[in-house]
Amino acid sequence: MTAVDGAVTVADLIASLTREVADFPEPGVQFKDLTPLFADRDAMSAVVDALAGVVSGADLVAGIDARGFLVAAAVAARLGTGVLAIRKSGKLPPPVISEDYEREYGAARMEIPADSIDLRGRNIVIVDDVLATGGTLSAANRLLVRTGANVTAAAVVVELPALGGRQTVSPLPVHSLSCAA
Repeated sequence: MTAVDGAVTVADLIASLTREVADFPEPGVQFKDLTPLFADRDAMSAVVDALAGVVSGADLVAGIDARGFLVAAAVAARLGTGVLAIRKSGKLPPPVISEDYEREYGAARMEIPADSIDLRGRNIVIVDDVLATGGTLSAANRLLVRTGANVTAAAVVVELPALGGRQTVSPLPVHSLSCAA
């Protein structure tokens, strides 16, 4: 591992604790499993601290179902702000606002409550675990913008630059803690 002033970098921690699973959930997909990273208290704390630096100043942290929830909730707690769960279709009671999107292995839909949280004018940062093709993150951005929210940035633990996700979500600024092949 690379050391900076005798310490392991956050990117090094992420790389060392990311499990790669071939052909999951579909053939041809190289899944990045961050479960070992999340289970390591020091690594998780380092990730939360790094993301909190990016998210600082947001009124609300939005986490994408499901692994984005874990990180977003921890970051929101660290910053003393609220967290919004952007859910997969069918997980919230109606009424909901929904957004359809394409991801690397098929079509999907995400939802947020339509009438219980006023997002108009709120500064929101979207947090997720992995940025791959950008379909999920782009849809989350569109969904929040439709509510009148001001999405200021996105922050991810791992980015897969070869899949072009950053270009898909442009011009939304994206902050990633680590890049992987």
